[in-house]
Amino acid sequence: MKNRYKNKIIKQLYCLIAAIWCFSVKPCFAQSVDLGTWNILNLKYNLDKKWSIFGEGQIRSLKFYHNFHYYEYKGGANYKIHKNITLTMGAGSYQTYNAAGNFALPKNNNEFRIWPQVILFQSIGKIKIEQRYRTELRFTSNGYRNRFRYRFGLSYPLGKEKKQYKPFQFSASNEIFFTNNEPYFERNRLLFALNYKPSKQTTIQIGYLHQFDYKINDETGRDFFQIGYFIELFQKQSTNSTIDTNIKDNQ
Repeated sequence: MKNRYKNKIIKQLYCLIAAIWCFSVKPCFAQSVDLGTWNILNLKYNLDKKWSIFGEGQIRSLKFYHNFHYYEYKGGANYKIHKNITLTMGAGSYQTYNAAGNFALPKNNNEFRIWPQVILFQSIGKIKIEQRYRTELRFTSNGYRNRFRYRFGLSYPLGKEKKQYKPFQFSASNEIFFTNNEPYFERNRLLFALNYKPSKQTTIQIGYLHQFDYKINDETGRDFFQIGYFIELFQKQSTNSTIDTNIKDNQ
């Protein structure tokens, strides 16, 4: 029974990937529409029940695995001060290239960023609600800037429970970006994603992301096919460690 159920899940995952691929390639759309790609690799290491550290890399393209224009790498630490509150301090490098080709020069933006944030969690039945507040201190090639971000997200577990978790999770989130200078509003980012957890340590994410930018040049807003691979490690002695069921979005 276990093998039959596992094979069923794998088949469903393959069907989902095939469906998203079909609707992502150019022949399935009008010639005027280009779907970009948004790729994430995230590694998290839990030191204990309160402290964890992470590293993440991203690479993005304006067409389907072509016209790569952006990459970032960053790291930081999380501290869970309450079961429903997590504090984070992160920093990283964010590089945006010209949209004319693959990492075409000159760059639109060369940035180092420091970002403290707080995440609040709440559960209503099986639905998990997440609110993320972030402040960004941005040292860019065009001078210093402040930016503030607020993300509201929902997630819902799916599938037959395995030990401490369910193998699937559907999530949706919307994030707004604004500054302390006119025109204040900068960006809106909407994400729908399905996460598959083949093991306690790994999560695979497949999603659709729509980004709207308002008069900024550090990235081009459009539609993206998102795929992410998240690895979570635990101290050996932490046998009862809580499994991360947070929304799997970019840090």
